[in-house]
Amino acid sequence: MQRLIAQDIAQAMDNASWIRRMFEAGNELRKTLGPDNVFDFSLGNPDVPPPAKARDVLRALADDAVRPCGLGYMPNAGLPAFRDALAAKLTREQGVPLEGRHVIATVGAAGALVAFFRATLERGDEVLVPAPYFVEYGFYCGHFGGVLRPVPMRGPDFALDPEALLAQVTDRTRAILLNSPNNPTGAIYAEPALRALADAVNRLNATRARPLFLLSDEPYRVFAFGAAVPPFLRLSPWAVVLGSFSKSLSLAGERIGYVAVNPALDGADTLLAALTLTNRTLGYVNAPILGQRLALALLDEQVDLALYDARRQAMAAMLAEAGLRFAMPQGAFYFFPEAPGGDDVAYCQRLLRHGAIAVPGRGFGMAGHIRLCCAVPMDSIRRALPAFQAARP
Repeated sequence: MQRLIAQDIAQAMDNASWIRRMFEAGNELRKTLGPDNVFDFSLGNPDVPPPAKARDVLRALADDAVRPCGLGYMPNAGLPAFRDALAAKLTREQGVPLEGRHVIATVGAAGALVAFFRATLERGDEVLVPAPYFVEYGFYCGHFGGVLRPVPMRGPDFALDPEALLAQVTDRTRAILLNSPNNPTGAIYAEPALRALADAVNRLNATRARPLFLLSDEPYRVFAFGAAVPPFLRLSPWAVVLGSFSKSLSLAGERIGYVAVNPALDGADTLLAALTLTNRTLGYVNAPILGQRLALALLDEQVDLALYDARRQAMAAMLAEAGLRFAMPQGAFYFFPEAPGGDDVAYCQRLLRHGAIAVPGRGFGMAGHIRLCCAVPMDSIRRALPAFQAARP
């Protein structure tokens, strides 16, 4: 078992290195071609400014005469006012009545996942994930002896396939981890498929000694273009929702996320207490206080989605003109087109020679595709067309 876990972690490290490898290759390319002649679509780093209100909030926090910046220790689960307000927002969003005690502030959605896996996994437990997927999931569960098991989603639009996931469930399966809107495909999982999966898990859990959790990683929830993101928490007592404000408010560096547990879960209070403990003892202690205060004041705000949608449309037009095949992403800010010629690494290398940077799809668990981030200036998208045309085999 230890050897298998080591192999899985080694594979995850190899996949993760593709993202960093392409980013570093781009840095070298800028030295040769100049920054204006390099079109970098490698990293999912939101470049749109936070809502304008953020400046006023930061100034008000700094000018607080009683407690400048509001710094100091706090409850490990987060500021009570933030948890209460976030619970009210999630109640409207998820269709489940939540109180502040059902929500924990975390160090980003990544911190929420790591804390959850620390609280629930035993060595050798498995986490199923639809592929392609965000490769760092393998690290998050692998820290504690968990094993990530990717399940390929077939079809041109990477739609959720409940039957494929359920066919891989064993006694060691501890969680099914979904990410919708999806990184890297931009797919939004349809409610009938989610409900079919949840209904099956509910039936399975009636016979299991250790429940199978349903996790929904939702940092891109607001990034939905023409398709609604279905409520997830109400689908099952074993549903857990995780999210962050890194993308929706362009606060990536503040590392503010959350985990919300369905109150109907038998043992919800025990799980929440465990998550509070693991959040603290993993070294986070609590989510940054300035970030919590900032997110609290901006809960009803979001970045300019029209700008992101315009970039999505521009990239679709550019890729179509370049002759690439792709499914139009319904959400997030990524494209996952097929690599012309079928070899994703070779195609990314050819793109590099022409000044464009993409990430091979094998870095997300599915070779034969490339990932492109369209959270970049519109001019870069439009001027990249010759590079994509020249890189075709």
